[in-house]
Amino acid sequence: MRLALTGSNGKLGTVVERELRAAGHDVVALDVVGERRDGFTRIDLTDSGSVFDALSGIDERHRGLDGVVHLGAVPAPGLETDVATFRNNMLATFNVIHGARKAGIRRVVFASSETVLGLPFDLDPPYAPVDEQYDTRPESIYSLTKHLEEELARKVARWDADLSITALRFSNVMTPDDYAGFAAFQSDPASRKWNLWGYIDARDGAQAIMRALDAAVPGFDRFIIAAADTVMERSSASLMAEYFPSVELRRELGEHETLLSIDHAREVLGYAPQHSWRG
Repeated sequence: MRLALTGSNGKLGTVVERELRAAGHDVVALDVVGERRDGFTRIDLTDSGSVFDALSGIDERHRGLDGVVHLGAVPAPGLETDVATFRNNMLATFNVIHGARKAGIRRVVFASSETVLGLPFDLDPPYAPVDEQYDTRPESIYSLTKHLEEELARKVARWDADLSITALRFSNVMTPDDYAGFAAFQSDPASRKWNLWGYIDARDGAQAIMRALDAAVPGFDRFIIAAADTVMERSSASLMAEYFPSVELRRELGEHETLLSIDHAREVLGYAPQHSWRG
């Protein structure tokens, strides 16, 4: 497929671009920052005219797209002011989805976030492993924006019977270079309690994106995308017993099983994590 990739120079986007190209896709890389290189175009995603133009065609880069992968965003709370985060992320996602519809693009995959599940879990989750079945619980402006982006996608997808919009609720993105730092978590499990000790290898994030593009199920859906295990050497059950003793466990947990359920992604997309910090 010929695909536009926003946020192509970010931590996840860099790996996604590499993996998409390795899989044979033609990638139009878009980001607000970056050095000149083949296949890359600078863009301000909050400028609707630029987004619509980029998705419709860019000189010799392309004259039509099969899909859009939207990762471009202020990637976490606190990096910019609340107003700046809200304005950038909300407007960028609206422009991408609206622009894709105008350009006749039927596949849109975008980055939502694990934060909509209730991070940093100062209030207990309703049960564990957490999944997509309970209502979102945004606890920051960043997370609130991700919730609203999902709602935007859900409503827009109602207007087109063959439009597929997929929100991927990525966990904390890691690359192999980050894994040496996991040793520091082991003596302080509370330092990772905020996201139920979850993570996602960026390469598996790319896999989830490609599976969502291939499936292109009409309508809207959202999926938690995490590794199959936690960042801890301790068992998942012992972590829950110590830090969330009142939370119902919906099933018997595997030794290091993720507490961010990826069952829905496995069942619908065929997502199958291949990478772990354990080697």
